[in-house]
Amino acid sequence: MVRAVDAPSRRSSGGDPRVQVVAVSSSPLHTMSKANRRQIELLEGQGVVDDAHLGRLVQHRSRVARDPSQPNLRQVHLIHAELYDELRARGFALTPGEMGENITTRGIDLLALPRGARLRCGDAACVEITGLRNPCTQLDGLRRGLMEAVLSRDAEGGLVRKAGVMAIVLDGGTVRPGDAIVIELPRAPHEPLTPV
Repeated sequence: MVRAVDAPSRRSSGGDPRVQVVAVSSSPLHTMSKANRRQIELLEGQGVVDDAHLGRLVQHRSRVARDPSQPNLRQVHLIHAELYDELRARGFALTPGEMGENITTRGIDLLALPRGARLRCGDAACVEITGLRNPCTQLDGLRRGLMEAVLSRDAEGGLVRKAGVMAIVLDGGTVRPGDAIVIELPRAPHEPLTPV
């Protein structure tokens, strides 16, 4: 995987063709899995057009029940395709979009990005990473044991959540499979991702 490194230009992937969008997905319903699309449209400050999580305020049902006035920090969900590779090797035959992400990437260690990292996708769209997705038991509805498979422990025993990252849309635009992704890191010191 290509790891982002801080550079004076703050552009770390340099247009590396291995850093790209593999699939894009959306669903107008609050379902776990999202259908693959030929393209998705990102709307500044709101999320993915025609997706159930579109909105300036929180759209995730359990969070709406707690406080519907919270800002929506989960406008776009991204998962690295390398997680699908890892899961397939463990017997979980899943395809992009099944775990609910809008953008499936390849070549980026999404989980290692700091809070505030920006991903420029295609010609115009830009998302800013807000935090980690906290996997839920609905994953076990897809495949038994899947939730446990997307959790692990680090060397210090801390919980590692591998089910992707969440982002907000800074610049709208169309995102398609095959689009290049350019990573822009925030100024140091970097804040590690926590669940949002």
